[in-house]
Amino acid sequence: MFDNLDFDVIRRSLPYLFLDGMSFTLMLTGLSALGGLVFGTLIALMRLSSYKLLGRIAGLYVDFMRSLPLVLVIFWFYFLVPYIGQWLTGASRPIRVGAFTSSLVTFIMFEAAYFSEIMRAGIQSISRGQPAAASALGLTYAQSMRYIVLPQAFRNMLPVLLTQTIVLFQDTSLVYVLSIPDFLGAASKVAQRDGRLVEMYLFAALVYFVISCVASYGVRRLQARIAIVR
Repeated sequence: MFDNLDFDVIRRSLPYLFLDGMSFTLMLTGLSALGGLVFGTLIALMRLSSYKLLGRIAGLYVDFMRSLPLVLVIFWFYFLVPYIGQWLTGASRPIRVGAFTSSLVTFIMFEAAYFSEIMRAGIQSISRGQPAAASALGLTYAQSMRYIVLPQAFRNMLPVLLTQTIVLFQDTSLVYVLSIPDFLGAASKVAQRDGRLVEMYLFAALVYFVISCVASYGVRRLQARIAIVR
């Protein structure tokens, strides 16, 4: 069975797989994590706001996004948003949205729902006495959040945020359905070109496994350090 396998195809394709495929995957992961964290923090502040309407809107958004399969959101944004943009702008043709832009916005919107819950838990873990003390010192609500609450919440929840980023790294393989040449897409192209599906998909699975395991180990080490600092 294994005599027919040709793993030399992996060696020949390494530059394409990593310089093109993996670099794109890491870039998409980083940009999506950064955008999702910023957007998610805003949603978390909305959910904790004293204005009930803002809290309900943010809660509905989080529940809606967390109830949908990610691949469905990717398809929805890529195929339907151009027509929605045409309807809103009155253009004669659908608004062109590139595959990279649609996937990036999709991941930011989707991951923001998860990051928001993490940041909300981090904010709620801060003693209420600290914002009260900041208010007594003359700081505004925005200044209190910026200089006192959010830095501590971010530090407390950093291991969980990084764990969610690892999940995001794995989820980026779904952009394969849009024919984007990420790492899995690049491996699939090589597999179909050379007729070596078993070898390439085994290698792709191994790469994702190794990167995720190493990153998870780093998160555990970081979590132990944060616990010592506390």
